[in-house]
Formats: sequence, structure tokens, C-alpha cells
Amino acid sequence: MELSNELKQTIKQLRLSGVLSTLTERASYAKGAKLSHFEFMELILRDEVDRRQHDSLNRRIQRARLNPQQNIERFDWDVNVSIDRERIKDLFSLNFIDRKENVIFCGPVGVGKTHIANALGLSACRKVNNVLLIKANDMFRTLHQSRADNSLSRELIKFIGLDLLIIDDFGLKPLTEEQSHDLYETIVERYGRACTIITSNRHIDEWTPLFNDSIIANSALDRLAHNAHQIVIEGESYRRKMVPK
Repeated sequence: MELSNELKQTIKQLRLSGVLSTLTERASYAKGAKLSHFEFMELILRDEVDRRQHDSLNRRIQRARLNPQQNIERFDWDVNVSIDRERIKDLFSLNFIDRKENVIFCGPVGVGKTHIANALGLSACRKVNNVLLIKANDMFRTLHQSRADNSLSRELIKFIGLDLLIIDDFGLKPLTEEQSHDLYETIVERYGRACTIITSNRHIDEWTPLFNDSIIANSALDRLAHNAHQIVIEGESYRRKMVPK
């Protein structure tokens, strides 16, 4: 079946160009299945809706800086780590996002903290949430550099306005005064409005000394932790086990 140029142009004018890739195939199917005109129209329009939803999801995942391969289906539950599977499973209901609750993953290097956090981000993207996963050091660097062109407020608003902010690898080193204030502002402004996931190699009891000011530390951590799902993962790094011998 040959599509006329006029039909192609009409489809493009209606911004339905995605239909063109499958229209001939769908027309052949409709003829063989003896679909009515309305059934055929429903078929091709459903294809377009599905395509747009798929493309929209991919764009959200890219903007969120998530790794599509680090989903919960690929998490190795057989690795020798101590993890509360039921609590993890409950998190994937994403009720914590609706309730504006935080999540904290603590544990040594390589036990899957980032993988699970990333997987939660992917699930949140599928539910049309605005998500970002960022290394703590990258977040602080972005905010520091924004001071040079007076865009700090704009950058802070970006972090504050997310439905789900995932701060990865927090606590690798002590915070400067500037970093302490930036994290404080982010946590305080997001408190009760949106949820934050933090992964760290340090237990939350070790976070206060990382701040340069104990008052700021206590104020920020009190807001962060009081409604947080605190999950500790213990075990040996499975990344280390994957290194060729």
C-alpha cells in the first residue's frame, strides 16, 4: 500500500509523524482483521499515544540522569548482603513520594545503595514524577559555580522543585561552610513539600560532624530524618567480586 504525498503532509501538519512508521503495516492488519474504520482509527491513534508516552518517559529518565539498566529487576538479591527486602519492596509502591517522606540508604561501598535508589527513580519517572539523581559533590559544584553568574537562586529552585531528589554518595568528605548552607537550604525548603533520597557510606549518626556548624547540622538533619525510611545495607561489595581474577 502506497501512501500519497498529500496524506503524508496532512499527517505531518497534524504532528502525527510517528504514525507514518507503522501506518502501512497497520492498514494491512486492519484489512486482514476486517476492522471498521473507527476500529482502525482507534488502533493507529493508540499507537501514537503509546509512542508519545514511551518517548516522554525516555526524556524524563534522561533529564533525571538515571541509568535505565539499574532497575529493580536487575538487582542481585543473591549477593551476600543484609537487606530488608520487605521494606525495599514497600518503597516501590512509591507511597513515600505521595506522603513527602524521605529515604536514607546507608552502608559500605558496593552493596547496592545507588542501584536501589536509581531503581526507585526509574519507578517514579514511570509515574510521571520530576526526578533527578546527582552525586553530592556534583550538586555542591553546580551550586558553587552558579554564584559566579548570580544564578544561585535559580539553581536552588531547580533542586527544591523536584518531586524526587536523589543525592548520591553523601558524606565522602566534610562539608565547607558554603556546602553546609546549600544543603541546609535544600533540605529545609523541600521539607514537607517533596521527598529526598540520600545514599551514604556513613551511618546517619556520623553526619553531624560533617557540617561546619552543629546548629545548621542539627536543624537540617532533624527535618531530613524525622519522617525518613532509614535503611542500612551491610555486606561485602559485589562490585569487588565482579573484578576478573
